[in-house]
Amino acid sequence: MKVFVTGAGGQLGHDVVNELDSRGIDAVGSDIAESYSGLQDGTAVARLPYVRMDITDREMVEKVLRDEKPDAVIHCAAWTAVDAAEDEENRDKVYKINAEGTLHIAEYCKEADIPMLYLSTDYVFNGKGETPWDPDCTDYEPLSWYGQTKLLGEKAVRSLVPKHFIVRIAWVFGLNGKNFVKTMLRVAENHPEVRVVMDQIGTPTYTPDLSVLLVDMIVSDKYGTYHATNEGGYISWYDFTCEIYRQAGLSTKVTPVTTAEYGLSKAARPENSRLEKKKLTEAGFNRLPDWKDALSRYLHAIGQL
Repeated sequence: MKVFVTGAGGQLGHDVVNELDSRGIDAVGSDIAESYSGLQDGTAVARLPYVRMDITDREMVEKVLRDEKPDAVIHCAAWTAVDAAEDEENRDKVYKINAEGTLHIAEYCKEADIPMLYLSTDYVFNGKGETPWDPDCTDYEPLSWYGQTKLLGEKAVRSLVPKHFIVRIAWVFGLNGKNFVKTMLRVAENHPEVRVVMDQIGTPTYTPDLSVLLVDMIVSDKYGTYHATNEGGYISWYDFTCEIYRQAGLSTKVTPVTTAEYGLSKAARPENSRLEKKKLTEAGFNRLPDWKDALSRYLHAIGQL
């Protein structure tokens, strides 16, 4: 089996390529850069085949995938800078990447009759209430341009590719690239106190753990829409920060504030990012480990423990 992975230079794509290789599955990484530009950590992603592909260029997408002839595609590439997506000068680019880029890949997967796995987000929902969102819920109402464009990507995959997986994730952190944990650790170096929102509720997702699930999916035929975050219950960003500092042995004071009090975000954030994951169990997939355990492994990996 040969799996083509977009966004190999990002947090998740990096780990997906490594997970595929660890199982003896042929993997080809791809991204917009001329050569692999992610973490040079000696793992498989830095030595395996890499192909430059601009997903917004339909002709390039078709040529690259025709040349590579993959048996499946895991589509991790996306514009994920949520606040920057709101800027007028970025909106068209965000649309081209998240909506049109996904459409181009979906068109090829339909034509080639191969599975496609698309990574989506809790931002496709309006974040109201306290009930966990069911993966098959169609009550979409994204609050941000990022969420709107990711939902358009979902619709393209769902309408075109019979053999599709759509996996919604939230609060992602991993070794390769920027994330909330790294930001909080950096803030703690220079500030005795940090203000963190306590009224946005969800669960973190550790990319090495998620990658195991995604590869389990792509080698199966259990197509559909799923939610996947680490286990351990629903928490706030405030709770997450407190645990980061506790595990890292830092004394930085964490002050809880409301989203309105924080007031620095351009894009509206969903307050309710609780994602219902029982469908994973029903399909026979293993759920991800506890988020506190994942955080501990991550802090060890980056030398904070």
